[in-house]
Amino acid sequence: MDTDNYTQKTDLDLELFFSLSHDFLCIAGFDGYFRKINPAFINLMGYTEEELFSHPIRHFVHPLDKVKTAETRAKILEGIPLVHFQNRYITKSGKIVWLTWTSVPVPEKKLIYAISKNITHLKKLEEDRQYRILNLTSVNSGLTKLSYTTAHDLRAPVNNLISLIELLDFKKIENEETQLYLDMLGKSVLRLKSTLNDQIDHLRENQLLKLGLEPVNIKEIVYNIIDSLESIIENTGTIFEIEFSEIEILRFNKFYLHSIFLNLITNSIKYSKPGIAPQISIVSKRSATGIEIQFSDNGIGLDMEENGNKLFELHQVFTDHQDSKGIGLYLVKSYMTSLGGTIKVSSEKNAGTTFYLCFRN
Repeated sequence: MDTDNYTQKTDLDLELFFSLSHDFLCIAGFDGYFRKINPAFINLMGYTEEELFSHPIRHFVHPLDKVKTAETRAKILEGIPLVHFQNRYITKSGKIVWLTWTSVPVPEKKLIYAISKNITHLKKLEEDRQYRILNLTSVNSGLTKLSYTTAHDLRAPVNNLISLIELLDFKKIENEETQLYLDMLGKSVLRLKSTLNDQIDHLRENQLLKLGLEPVNIKEIVYNIIDSLESIIENTGTIFEIEFSEIEILRFNKFYLHSIFLNLITNSIKYSKPGIAPQISIVSKRSATGIEIQFSDNGIGLDMEENGNKLFELHQVFTDHQDSKGIGLYLVKSYMTSLGGTIKVSSEKNAGTTFYLCFRN
């Protein structure tokens, strides 16, 4: 074998590999200067080859990374290879780029052979993810404080209403209809107080990271809500069709389930067709993945093609109803997904809406 020709050919192949690589290939001396750099690295940095050779490598390192880079370089000089070390460089245009390095020292030649990749896009994605997490954490904390404040501050006027009702002498009220309405008012206020207390208890449990999963009687939840909305249901002539014979007990968070049904029922009544009594159907059944509850009404419905992707977003309002705040369905989906459930919707304008609540049980 012609050793000289083999060596010449090998060197030529390596030079081609060095020059064509899209990764950043560098050879540095133990003195801290570049000795050889490939075109990809030159293009990244924006400097000429002469400019990169004429300054120590630390000159191009981001000021905040100079110390850890120097510490890492000291280990390399001791003969310790470097794997996946990340630091920032500043290009000639002032742009900051994140690089991840793998470097191998060759002490007898006093050289360091290094390869790096540009991970700037990954760092930006990570920064964006962290920002979103911090933002969501802040929003969640604010909502929790608002819920505490609302629940706490409402208890005082509610207790005052209860006291006023207790002061009334029902024996002196001769009109039976007035007595009936006052009795309904008393029951509603007591339920409101119970709901506020449940909300505070739930928030306290949530702060302690307790999900509060328990067997919940769906029928009991629904009929308690219907009872609490007695006057609204009577005034609107709302008709219910309830079928829980297949599934009556669901393992879920009781507070969440109450809120889900309360929002769906009140929405069906609120968005009923003018002059037509609301009809609400609530049916539970087993599905291939668990338990499904179908909640249907004959209300005004909505255009799913136009509004379907925004239906569960916060503060999204699709009618000019004065009580529409765009919060109810946002809470419904949040409660479902937080415990591993899902919710789907089918609806047509002027043809009602059906919600499919899917629970993993």
